[in-house]
Amino acid sequence: MIERRPFGRTGHLSTATLFGAAALSRATQDEADRVLDILLEYGVNHIDVAARYGDAELRIGPWMAQHRQDFFLASKTGKRLYHDAREDIHRSLERLRVDTIDLIQLHALFHPDDWDLAMGPGGALEAVIEAREQGLVRFIGVTGHGWTIAAMHKRSLERFDFDSVLMPYNYVMHQNERYREDFDAVVRLCEERQVAVQTIKAIARGPWATTEKARTTWYQPLEEQGDIDRSVHWVLGRPGVFLNTAGDITLLPKILDAASRYSTRPADAAMLGMLEHQQVTTLFGLGPNSIR
Repeated sequence: MIERRPFGRTGHLSTATLFGAAALSRATQDEADRVLDILLEYGVNHIDVAARYGDAELRIGPWMAQHRQDFFLASKTGKRLYHDAREDIHRSLERLRVDTIDLIQLHALFHPDDWDLAMGPGGALEAVIEAREQGLVRFIGVTGHGWTIAAMHKRSLERFDFDSVLMPYNYVMHQNERYREDFDAVVRLCEERQVAVQTIKAIARGPWATTEKARTTWYQPLEEQGDIDRSVHWVLGRPGVFLNTAGDITLLPKILDAASRYSTRPADAAMLGMLEHQQVTTLFGLGPNSIR
């Protein structure tokens, strides 16, 4: 089974590895139901989905009739204005077949213009606050990608008392001095406020080198069990953080298997050896002070 950790101040003990339901965006219901069996086998009790993830919410909806009590259920809205975000939330409730979503997140809020819209008058933040007041959602979070997202999350936390954040975290990105400093700073702030920290892209190898993708992830993932073990164990070695699984259902058993066997964080030598052997690189281009 996978270790459980307090999910910020929500009162929920979530498995350290959360199910990233982007993996269900193009799945059939039969495929999704087999995924549910895997989640239950490993005791995963937290699902992270989004309105943008294709049919993922529709695939999860049938699970909720029997298993709503087994999962902390999170979704996201990528809309920036109040009315659009409000519609997104109600649509997610219908597609998920639930009365309440545990966590609603402002999705991919990394561009300053989007941030100004979502956080300003008539923005999406007003819609998620209203949904919480109406009992449609319980907690509110914010997510994002790229080199600047850790710094943007700090700005978001100064604007509103979010319950969770989500951002990339893997060994390659951590070698970037500025990203590491920004990541560490926002994690310290989250620890002070008991804000949950979710991470993504643990097993990212780099951008696809070909237009023909062998997996449903938008990036090329690591695939060998040993490499997945090292990458997952390195992320879980950071106290208090959560790892979201990759957006490919065929890789899910390998990731959960790795998480179930976590004991210690791999040494730098092991991680650097993997980076060299697999030619691992960053997904987001060369950021400031990037590793060479």
